[in-house]
Amino acid sequence: MRQKFARSYLAGVALSLILACSGGQWAWAEEPAEVAAVEAAPFDPDMVNTFSGAFLAARTADTDSDFDMAVKLYQKALALDPGNIEVQERLMLGLFLSGRFDEGVKLAETLKDDPSIERLTTIARGIEAIRQGNNSEAYKILTYKGPNDLDRMVNTLLIAWGKMGEGKGAEAIQVIDKMQGPEWFAIFKNYHAGIIAAATGDFSTARRKLNEAVADRQAGSAANDTYMRSVIALAVMEANADNKQKALDAISTGESFAPSYTPLQSLRQKIEAGEKINVTVRTAIEGAASVLFSVGGALNQSLANAPERQNGQDIVAFYLETAHALDPKSADTLVLLGGLAESLNQSQRAIDFYSQVPEGSPLRRISEMQLGLNLAQSGKVEEAKQHLKKLIETYPDDVRGYVAYGSVLSDNKNYEEMAKVYDKAVDVIGPVPKKSDWNVFFQRAIAYERLKKWPLAEPNFKKALELYPDQPQVLNYLGYSWVDMNIHLEEGLDMIRRAVDLRPDDGYIVDSLGWAYYRLGRFDDATAELERAVELKAGDATINDHLGDIYWRVGRKLEAVYQWQRALTMKPEETEIPKIEAKIKDGLPPLDIKPVPANIKEGNAIDGSPKTQQDLPADPTMIEPFTHKVNAGDSLWNIARDNLGDGHRFAEIIALNPAIKRNPDMLRPDDILQLPPVQN
Repeated sequence: MRQKFARSYLAGVALSLILACSGGQWAWAEEPAEVAAVEAAPFDPDMVNTFSGAFLAARTADTDSDFDMAVKLYQKALALDPGNIEVQERLMLGLFLSGRFDEGVKLAETLKDDPSIERLTTIARGIEAIRQGNNSEAYKILTYKGPNDLDRMVNTLLIAWGKMGEGKGAEAIQVIDKMQGPEWFAIFKNYHAGIIAAATGDFSTARRKLNEAVADRQAGSAANDTYMRSVIALAVMEANADNKQKALDAISTGESFAPSYTPLQSLRQKIEAGEKINVTVRTAIEGAASVLFSVGGALNQSLANAPERQNGQDIVAFYLETAHALDPKSADTLVLLGGLAESLNQSQRAIDFYSQVPEGSPLRRISEMQLGLNLAQSGKVEEAKQHLKKLIETYPDDVRGYVAYGSVLSDNKNYEEMAKVYDKAVDVIGPVPKKSDWNVFFQRAIAYERLKKWPLAEPNFKKALELYPDQPQVLNYLGYSWVDMNIHLEEGLDMIRRAVDLRPDDGYIVDSLGWAYYRLGRFDDATAELERAVELKAGDATINDHLGDIYWRVGRKLEAVYQWQRALTMKPEETEIPKIEAKIKDGLPPLDIKPVPANIKEGNAIDGSPKTQQDLPADPTMIEPFTHKVNAGDSLWNIARDNLGDGHRFAEIIALNPAIKRNPDMLRPDDILQLPPVQN
């Protein structure tokens, strides 16, 4: 199927928005209206007056990642059963995850001897001791002798920052150097030892450690945020030491690793202008926050690459929220937290984080874009549009603003305006687009495809593939469109297969392959792929509708009706509802033509003759039609351009010449083509 593409435009930070909303099971039948009305009513925690009611409601809020509500309900449950340890544990975690560190750390002190949450209470109490300047107590709390590598690394790095806070920079670096562990420790050790050395004036050690971190690109690929912070720390140190070329070399290394990393672009401009640059981490508290950010960012990235491990979301949020409590103005922490909230469908919470990004931060503009997207997501579409239009007016040369605004227009099906916005974005890009611009052409193609202007859509799909040949979304969309229009069938099917090879677990793309097989009459292949698509993407109306169609064609009519009924419960497009209801009532009509064999050639799809790419009404301003003799090297586009004044009118030529409908790309010299009238 043509997938709806959710987009995040936070270029740079390792912003894998990875925590999917923990929704309940999909409904299998319509519920009574009065039940839905009750569920839609606002929930008032003050109305709960039993322990079991408060506790169960709090667990539900936890599952929905509504941590503020969970805290209220756990507090209610604790008031009814003050000694309940499990409630205290969950309340403490809820306080941390909702950003209430000071309250959470008080409860952590109470629960310090509870082994089930020792890793959290230890970090929280150790950080609080550092924050209060009680370093001897911090070392006592954070000294770790257990088997967990991550806990040992985090606690040791925090101890090192405590030493730095006492003015013992050399001793702090020794603490880090002595830490033993797996190979992935290296980038974290080098980064933190490097910035401790820089903060305490040991620039020789800082240069050596940070260069080692920057050289370790393999480790950086698993810890993007820490790697880029290493690059920035090295560049800033060299710039402030008047080593301008070394600073720019460091930035070039970072740009080769992450070409669109916004803070690097800003830093390059400052260095080239000879500006003095502030060091980002100067104090023990900022250093401790940096430890938590480093680990939280790496875990966030790890979960993005392994969605099946989403049960680790709470520990990611804990590290990032705690980092935020220590360093509330850290822009990249705020952006990561905003992305985390987005992934949990908490638009207002995301807006709150993005709005806190400091005005002077290189990430401010990106946070404003994401803020606009979340305004739209929360239902404030007009406010979102005005917000993003103002950003475009302020920064007319920033393509990301057009992409963000185009996303809002796409979600609201305003394809006419969406096409205009992406036209402007292409103008901004200029004649030599970069690989990273593929999405602009892709989104412009989608806009024109939705407007049924295929001659304008197709070149943009092809341009997106030219820039990014193995982009699975583009391969899927273009291949699906060709098959759906019954043109370029072999090439379209090959594209979809390539997309499946690249994204074998993407239910939308697997559905495309199944539906292509269906359109070609290869019903056994279609059944296998569509059944797999439903397993991969449970609860999607279009995929279930497709599965119902193929079941009907292979004679599994009861199962077909069941799948169509399920599709109706999954919020299909309004225009599809009457079509699905008609199929439930009457089934599918019999096929008029035979299925296409496995070794497909260009020809009719199973549900009729080839579709023309554009249906244009007769126009009385036109003159009589005429003909054209095909010459060697001719193409339909060139013929339309040279004879009709507009290459986009090639579809009208196809419509007038049935012989080439089956394969528009096959023109033979000396063939005579009927041409449509030329417009006066």
